Amino acid sequence: MQLRFCRILWHDHWAPYYRYDCSRAFEQDQQVWANAMKQLLESINQTVQDAGGALDTSEAEMYRQQYRDLLEKADRDCPPPDPPPGTPKRGRVKRSKSRNLLERLIDYAVDVLRFMENPIMPFTNNRAENVIRMTKVQQKISGCFRSKDGADAFCRIRGYITTCRQHGMSASQAMTLVF
Repeated sequence: MQLRFCRILWHDHWAPYYRYDCSRAFEQDQQVWANAMKQLLESINQTVQDAGGALDTSEAEMYRQQYRDLLEKADRDCPPPDPPPGTPKRGRVKRSKSRNLLERLIDYAVDVLRFMENPIMPFTNNRAENVIRMTKVQQKISGCFRSKDGADAFCRIRGYITTCRQHGMSASQAMTLVF
């Protein structure tokens, strides 16, 4: 079965998500640049909220330039590792978590900043991550779902509980209403 997804996928850079043909948006190490990036992104988010959900093109470009400037400074502060001396090893040279994050922020800048001009894009994917987490836990415990019907039922129940929680209801209250 081939999955078709034609919206914007908001994720935390887990590699399997890149199998989908769609637009994307994305979610250490005591690095000064990382804190500055966090502050910049939070500042952009606040400006987007104050603007009603989207920035005009000129303001978005101003923030993109600040983002690029910060990434250039970060690239100097957190350079890629030198290859090990001697015989070259196969594959990539191991990078720190900070360097991996920096390279993602550079390579996927359009995805990271998509929330600035697209009012349907949230700033974080925390809600989406929380929704999918229980499905992943279920798969980890059981290894898989026994049938598509079982997976559909699980997702339907989780969707109902999540919606009820968003409206301020506990899971036990939600299930009481069902029965």
